Amino acid sequence: MRLGLSLGYWGSAAEPAAHLALTKEAESLGYSVVWAAEAYGSDTVTMLTWLAAHTSTIDVGAGVMQIPARAATMTAMTAASLDALSGGRFRLGLGVSGPQVSEGWYGVPFAKPLGRTREYVQVVRAALAREKVAIDGEHITLPLPGGPGKALQLAMRPERPDLPIYLAVIGPKNLALAGEIADGWLAVFFAPEHAAEQLAHVRAGAAGTGRDLSAFDVVPTVPVVVGDDVVAAADPVRAYTALYLGGMGSRKQNFYNNLAHRMGFGEAADKVQDLYLERRHREAMAAVPHEFIDRVSLIGGPARIADRLVAYAEAGVTTLSITPFAATHEERVNTLRVVAEAAATAGLGE
Repeated sequence: MRLGLSLGYWGSAAEPAAHLALTKEAESLGYSVVWAAEAYGSDTVTMLTWLAAHTSTIDVGAGVMQIPARAATMTAMTAASLDALSGGRFRLGLGVSGPQVSEGWYGVPFAKPLGRTREYVQVVRAALAREKVAIDGEHITLPLPGGPGKALQLAMRPERPDLPIYLAVIGPKNLALAGEIADGWLAVFFAPEHAAEQLAHVRAGAAGTGRDLSAFDVVPTVPVVVGDDVVAAADPVRAYTALYLGGMGSRKQNFYNNLAHRMGFGEAADKVQDLYLERRHREAMAAVPHEFIDRVSLIGGPARIADRLVAYAEAGVTTLSITPFAATHEERVNTLRVVAEAAATAGLGE
């Protein structure tokens, strides 16, 4: 099991420099990949280009490039460019985001995300393979009929025509789609105790097309807090967890809340959502069960973290991307080191 670093978003002028410093530390410790995210603030492409220019061995991953934000051919162009500029170190993560961002920020209908993702990946793969891109789909039509457009091929030779494509998905049908068409899965709120059911959907999707999943990369993003007091170590993760279970989406359509239901935390997840949508945020944070945080995070001292790393590896994780939940840069660096040392102690790694 490899280690990765997930930076998430950034929102202040000071953060990019701190992210670069943390990325360089991760690179020196042997972490395999650094991921950057986007929603409706900082974008992932600019950040990853900058990180790639200042590193030499660590992979740079889009976690994720949002499907409603870009035409599929634009994503293929960007992926090919980033992969070439980084010397073959780019990983393309894709996701449809949610209805609030898709429709509120990009003006793109969220309906039928499964079909849209399938066609989008089809176009990206065709473009990277330098095929003449032509598709008459339900969601993408290239070239447009009845006009001067013609099927075109990418006008550069990609460093890797088969660069890895990951899907950030949660629900059963989308997990099956990842198994069918992707090279990896970007997971969130991943618990080793509940992984078997999720990975069964991935395998079912692959089985339908006869795909070999021996190289499929299972990549959860996991919050980490180092501390001997396990209960206290869970506290920094509460705001993040309450936001996703309670406020990421609407009452009727919150994929993270639905996931908590499937994991057996339905009653608690509904309570968190009720409190969050009533803007009682502190109460929502307090209502997140400690057990839920413990299952989807790495919290505690080095020995406890090492034990949990083994559980993740045994559950099928191939790259564990961590997010240090710490107040200072020094504490975040220490978190990277503790996890790397715990992995070595547990005998994990390639």
